[in-house]
Amino acid sequence: MTLRPFTAVFAILLTLLNIGAWANSQAIARQNESAGVPTQYAVVVSKETHDDPEWRKVVDALAKKHGAKTIVYEGSIGESLGPLREVFPRYACFVARPEEADRPQVVAIHRLTRRLDDDPYTDVVWGILTGYGPAEAMRIVETDKPLIVRKAAAGTGINLDLFDEGIWYSEGEAGVYHEKKPGGKAEKKKGPDDSTKALADVLTEYRPDLFMTSGHATERDWQIGYSYRNGQFRCKDGVLLGIDLKRNVYPIRSDNPKVYLPVGNCLMGRIRDKQSMALAWMGSAGVNQMVGYVVSTWYGKAGWGTRDYFFGEPGRYTLAESFYFNNQTLVHQLATRFPKTAGKGFDQWNIETDRNLIPKLAASLGYRKWDDDVKDNVGLLWDRDTLAFYGDPAWEARLKPRDLPYEQTLTETDGTYTLRIEAKEDCRAARPPAILLPHRVKNIRITGGEQFEPLVTDNFIMLIKSGDFEKGKKYEVVFQADRAE
Repeated sequence: MTLRPFTAVFAILLTLLNIGAWANSQAIARQNESAGVPTQYAVVVSKETHDDPEWRKVVDALAKKHGAKTIVYEGSIGESLGPLREVFPRYACFVARPEEADRPQVVAIHRLTRRLDDDPYTDVVWGILTGYGPAEAMRIVETDKPLIVRKAAAGTGINLDLFDEGIWYSEGEAGVYHEKKPGGKAEKKKGPDDSTKALADVLTEYRPDLFMTSGHATERDWQIGYSYRNGQFRCKDGVLLGIDLKRNVYPIRSDNPKVYLPVGNCLMGRIRDKQSMALAWMGSAGVNQMVGYVVSTWYGKAGWGTRDYFFGEPGRYTLAESFYFNNQTLVHQLATRFPKTAGKGFDQWNIETDRNLIPKLAASLGYRKWDDDVKDNVGLLWDRDTLAFYGDPAWEARLKPRDLPYEQTLTETDGTYTLRIEAKEDCRAARPPAILLPHRVKNIRITGGEQFEPLVTDNFIMLIKSGDFEKGKKYEVVFQADRAE
């Protein structure tokens, strides 16, 4: 990001920072503001959590790490809207104890972070920092080194060509797993029909950078086999457990930082109470960032779409950016395809106990019959607010960069911004190409590349209709804008 010139006062205080005198993160944030430097990170926390001495240490450590502004609210999280509008940061992290992080909070954060300005899109890259206890949350805060994902493991199919090495166990074919060793190619192999211990060992001994699952799950368990009988992963007091068909228990303790993508699992992201799977993944399993549905998934665009951004062009997007950009594609589809209902939000999610819930929701939108368009409208609204992102959103976790089919760069000269795409081969983007702007803008005027249906907001550009790119060709989208800072 290009910052305004330092003032003399800021330069003096920066010198103090270099010699270790800056111990108070709020002083850093206030000094940045007085120097005209926008705050790039906000920590949002309830008064009750902020007043807890151990959780206060987590909040202060996170704020100090990012030079952040801390926003404390007393009642509902909606009270933080005004302060967030004043700060308008790039990142927002909501620190929450487990009892605060249930489904209503996730839904509320989705809706809150779209209200910082007048457009319908999310205005900050956000995450929820929590843990079984403050020690688990502090471990995430204290992880400084970015994660480059080279080694992957999964309990569902995964493209091992994206990684230096990896292993995945089939959820549809008993005893089958695929393994790629360094320098080799993926090979199909035969293992035990009950793969519980093998998957537990993968986390504790193989130590992957990434773990991915799909299939049947609840807040309390992951059922390893989708179409055949297999063991389970469960949790107890923040510890992840493998339990095989003979009831043998395999505690999972894995201390290497990793990301977890339960992209197809129902309810894996819901923190119903302290005996919830998400807390165990972020506890004994060593997960620093994860996405996860807080509802039963049937539409699937939020979870699998996040995976497609993360995997589609390896290394281009962090996991936080993948979550963020994919969510904006859902918002855009609602805004353009279903403008009459785009502003609505569901408040019922009990599909497990009410099999007629989806038809009822469709009826609440004014539909009298079911078709593909109705499915998309209901599904987009269902997914838009129900995928959680846990972890520090500014922590960088991305796949190891590889040769990509196209390059994308964004430049700015005197208020004219140009997004250039150069195709190295005939290709199509896995998801709509997107990039965060170096600073917030206003008074946006698109002057070139309209055929790509560019979506330009105050903080990102996305090409909605990228189509096919031809090898050797260069493409440009040009827009003019004023800085909003």
